[in-house]
Amino acid sequence: MSRDEWVDRKLYPFRSRYLDVGPGRMHYVDEGEGPVLVMVHGTPTWSFLYRKLIQGLAEGHRVIAPDHLGFGLSDKPPEWGYRPEDHAANLELLIERLELDDITLLVHDFGGPIGLSYAVEHPANVRSLVLFNTWMWSLEGTAAEKLSRFMAGAVGRFLYERMNLSPRVLLKAAFGDKRKLTPEIHRHYIEAFPTPAERHGPWVLARELVGSSEFYESLRRRSWKIADHPALLLWGMKDPAFGPSALERWRSLLTNARAVEVAEAGHFVQEEAPGTALREIRAFLTEVESSAG
Repeated sequence: MSRDEWVDRKLYPFRSRYLDVGPGRMHYVDEGEGPVLVMVHGTPTWSFLYRKLIQGLAEGHRVIAPDHLGFGLSDKPPEWGYRPEDHAANLELLIERLELDDITLLVHDFGGPIGLSYAVEHPANVRSLVLFNTWMWSLEGTAAEKLSRFMAGAVGRFLYERMNLSPRVLLKAAFGDKRKLTPEIHRHYIEAFPTPAERHGPWVLARELVGSSEFYESLRRRSWKIADHPALLLWGMKDPAFGPSALERWRSLLTNARAVEVAEAGHFVQEEAPGTALREIRAFLTEVESSAG
């Protein structure tokens, strides 16, 4: 099977583009023209997660949505780090190579620390922020720490790499309404990781929930650099990992943020409430772009 033969192009009708980032080729989509939006996914997802937002926002915007190495249609090199800071370096390279200016970052899950790393390093090049259920601080002492330490061990690695646990089981468990994850949609997350060797990236990120604690804390300490950026918080309130308590922490970190609580959604607002997400993002971008203009 070819790299993308398993993808239903009716659901994901975008031209595939690639950037060589050294260890492998990074897949991304580049749709539309106008103010730049960069959409950053987490685990075990890929740019497919943003497909409805890409289609809905590409009229009037240039939308860039990469797949991290090890995910989606990007290469999955066996001897690479796959830590959040490694992915952050690739994202920075993509933004530099494409010469993207005055961008709005849309981030979710691990895409939060990965994408916001760019924001705190280059705050002048980030116009605004859209955050879906994510974090930017150490998770030590939380429920995530226990999960991460278990997954870092031999049993956890077996479950991730041999059984494809993350997209098969954990992804669905994080939905507020599991009926929103249809078999056809679910397939696009499962088949992105066809072999044990190609499931290494999600396992590393599970381990790095606490393994990269210092990286997360370094971002939190510099969060003042983006504290007054216009921000939209689109939050699935039934998220078992980053629900209401994470939202409240973001409210304290981002002083120019507006929050939209999506009561029925879990961790994946983009899949569970895309209509709400599109409506709120369009209104937010109109306000931000009007102010900038």
